[in-house]
Amino acid sequence: MEPCTVFCITSGRSFCFRRKWGLLITFLAMALVAMPARSARTDDPSPASDLKQLSMDELLNINVTSVFRRPEKISAAPSSIQVITQEDIRRSGATSLPEALRLATNLQVAQIDARQWAITARGFNNSTANKLLVQIDGRIVYTPLYAGVFWDAQDTLLEDIDRIEVISGPGTTLWGTNAVNGVINIITRTAKSTDGVVLAAGAGTELRDSLALRWADRIRPGLHYRVYGKLTGRDATELGGQDGSDAWRMGQGGFRVGWEPTAVDLVMVQGDIYDGSSEQPLGSDIDIEGGNVSSRWTRRLSAHSDLQVQVYFDRTHRNIPGVFGEDLETWAADFQHHVRAGERHDIVWGLNYRQSRDDVANSAQLAFMPPQLEQEWISGFFQDEIALLPDRLYLTLGSKLERGAYGHHAVEPSARIAWHARREQLWWAAVSRAERLPSRIDRDFFVPAAPPHLLAGGPGFEPEELVAWELGYRGRLGPRLNLAVSTFYNDYADVRSLEQVAPPAPLPVVIGNGQNAESYGVELRADYHVTDDWWLHAGLTELRMDIGPQAGSTDSSYGASEAHDPHHQLSLRSELTLRERWEVDGMLRYVSAIRNRNVPAYTELDVRLGWHPARLPALEFSLLGRNLLHSRHVEFGTAPPTPPHDIQRSVFGKLTWRY
Repeated sequence: MEPCTVFCITSGRSFCFRRKWGLLITFLAMALVAMPARSARTDDPSPASDLKQLSMDELLNINVTSVFRRPEKISAAPSSIQVITQEDIRRSGATSLPEALRLATNLQVAQIDARQWAITARGFNNSTANKLLVQIDGRIVYTPLYAGVFWDAQDTLLEDIDRIEVISGPGTTLWGTNAVNGVINIITRTAKSTDGVVLAAGAGTELRDSLALRWADRIRPGLHYRVYGKLTGRDATELGGQDGSDAWRMGQGGFRVGWEPTAVDLVMVQGDIYDGSSEQPLGSDIDIEGGNVSSRWTRRLSAHSDLQVQVYFDRTHRNIPGVFGEDLETWAADFQHHVRAGERHDIVWGLNYRQSRDDVANSAQLAFMPPQLEQEWISGFFQDEIALLPDRLYLTLGSKLERGAYGHHAVEPSARIAWHARREQLWWAAVSRAERLPSRIDRDFFVPAAPPHLLAGGPGFEPEELVAWELGYRGRLGPRLNLAVSTFYNDYADVRSLEQVAPPAPLPVVIGNGQNAESYGVELRADYHVTDDWWLHAGLTELRMDIGPQAGSTDSSYGASEAHDPHHQLSLRSELTLRERWEVDGMLRYVSAIRNRNVPAYTELDVRLGWHPARLPALEFSLLGRNLLHSRHVEFGTAPPTPPHDIQRSVFGKLTWRY
């Protein structure tokens, strides 16, 4: 029995347009009416300007911030990091954040049903994966229920994403206890860089309808804004050859304001609201809604020093009628200071405070006890990049100290060494210690709600621990070929287990720390510029895991309740531009079987055809075919006896207008 899937049981069948979608449309309409008329943009909105592909040099010189919390060229970043650019997202035809994340070959991404996804890095994937940190513009996307992400509630206007930085491997030294196996950092474009209008509309077989509108403009020099809204409706998947009764609708809107009061200061304020609902086989619809607002101030103190302060508030509501409901409010503040000390030290340090109030509506089937809980996380970090041999050899040392949920303390140090063997050739190695602190499902979860319990949270549940060893290479092997290879060995202790209270009696079961695990593997990414108009991107991931009980543990699952991972993943992506106006893009992917969930291996193909009319360069027409090789396939298993949902072949047409 997998404890993480119990509270995801759903019921209900009716399906309707959410009442608050009208509020989103009204909000956008009022904004458009209030805005002054615009003249046509003077810049060329054709693929040759706004939509151009990166060159090989530009690809190597992309600045990333997730490795050191400061800008660093990806070619010099000593980490297994991949970047998904705006152009990658556009040419993939992605219609959601999880679909865009498939472009990072160092992630495991599996669709569960119409609204749910399982996403992780380097193993331990399941429907409530808990070892991956995800943030959107510095706002941590997190639920203390299971220390993971509800992906159905995470969305933004994909056309406004600047890049997505994906790190596989521990990032806890800088980012905290969720970043055990990786970090996903979603960064949207500034208000200043999104001047103009974007209107995107589409329809298809599985993504039934999609409509998005964004307006961005300048109020006065140094003060810019944008507002957006989007609506999507997704058809149900199949379940046992029948309608899966999980059709999904979502509406979201938001704003962003950027202000440059002085030459050294930058202030950002942004916010989002969303509302969605999903069918269920029985009972009323699942309902989710929420909103967030965040503000960030950045000041450049000197040519070698800057500081940043960010605060945000996030509220979410989720209701699965008759089964589970939750209202979660989160407040957070983050401070960091970056300074170059002399010629050899590049230092980043900071403090973070986060508080949440979680209010759960329990049912007879399951319960979180106590139903209301307030928690806080306090942490500080320090990291120093030391130039042992300037421009050649660098050593980075750092650690994070954190006091987290249930009073647990974590110390998470790391050491990285980077050797620039010659121009555009980087070898790196790292050793890190990380912890995954207890979540509510580990300690406060009970099935059924009243005793005698079949499953109970463990009041003595302790943090899971990881020591990770990594070795990698990133370099340019010629004028047209980039290659990145990372290898790793992870040693886990005190992994979550299901323990019998009074063996040999099978019940009750209590959640404990009775398993150890080790994993090892390799991640390979290659980019080949065949011609000026043709890119090929290839990815390979090999993963092996061994999970077993500690001495004295009664858990006999050998990781079946925690890790549902394929051994191999292969992908080949092509981006071909024909005569500047036509684009032919495709992605072929192979995912091996998930043996402990009886999910067979599958191979699938996505193809996109794009056209930019010569006389109407502001328009883009695209046609996307997804999962073309099979009428349906399973990507992720569920706990028996529940059958898995089939993901179907789909076609989607889209019109995008940029003005």
